[in-house]
Amino acid sequence: MADLTALLDDLRAENADLDRLVDPLDAAGLATPTPATGWTVAHQLSHLAWTDRWSLLAARDPEGFAAALGREFTDGLGAVDRGAAEGVGEPPAELLDRWRTGREDLLAALAAVPADTRLPWFGPPMKAPSMATARLMETWAHGQDVADALGATREPTDRLRHIAHLSVRTLGFAFAAHGLPAPEAPVRVELRSPGGDLWTWGPDDAGDRVTGSALDFCLLATQRRHRDDLALTATGPTAQTWLPIAQAFAGPPGAGRKPQATDASR
Repeated sequence: MADLTALLDDLRAENADLDRLVDPLDAAGLATPTPATGWTVAHQLSHLAWTDRWSLLAARDPEGFAAALGREFTDGLGAVDRGAAEGVGEPPAELLDRWRTGREDLLAALAAVPADTRLPWFGPPMKAPSMATARLMETWAHGQDVADALGATREPTDRLRHIAHLSVRTLGFAFAAHGLPAPEAPVRVELRSPGGDLWTWGPDDAGDRVTGSALDFCLLATQRRHRDDLALTATGPTAQTWLPIAQAFAGPPGAGRKPQATDASR
């Protein structure tokens, strides 16, 4: 079983890393366009605050979550755009305070969730460790958009292991999201960690294999880079089909990112 305390510590650290990027920004800085079409840095932070708010509702009031889901999502994913737009034009101090307060409230709420409790979500219900992992993944992914917008380079950490693990676990979901049958062949995933260790999933003797760096795999599965810009190798039909459609997040498949001109731009 995943160590919830350690996961929450890593989520807190991921939040702090993004906070260091955005803390100095004024209104003009928050208005900087990011690689997500139509989204500024303010959109990215407001989206994280909005999603943390939904996560907090799921942890504290599951019935209220279900009721709000039926009420807010009458127009499909329009609610996502509305949540991101909340922060546009909001004074920087207010936006940052809203995000910081919400994420701290969520950390406390997840720490109090009983171990056997499954929380409702936009996808399948999940236990608190999985919710924490999902929040870490999304914070890291949107943080990448912010870093790209600001021209900042983030040092990868071993927190990527949580995102890689989630990405491997969602293999079947990625196939289903694209209308493809669940793969029968197991896939061996071997990723080199930022510290040089080898992280592995799947049987040693699997014919289908994915190898490369953990950073590149996480950039792919969160759809922050196109596969052509990443040094990942897929062997076998299942692995080769999976990589172009991999997604670690719930919801319909995203459009992904276009290939960049040169590796130097990554």
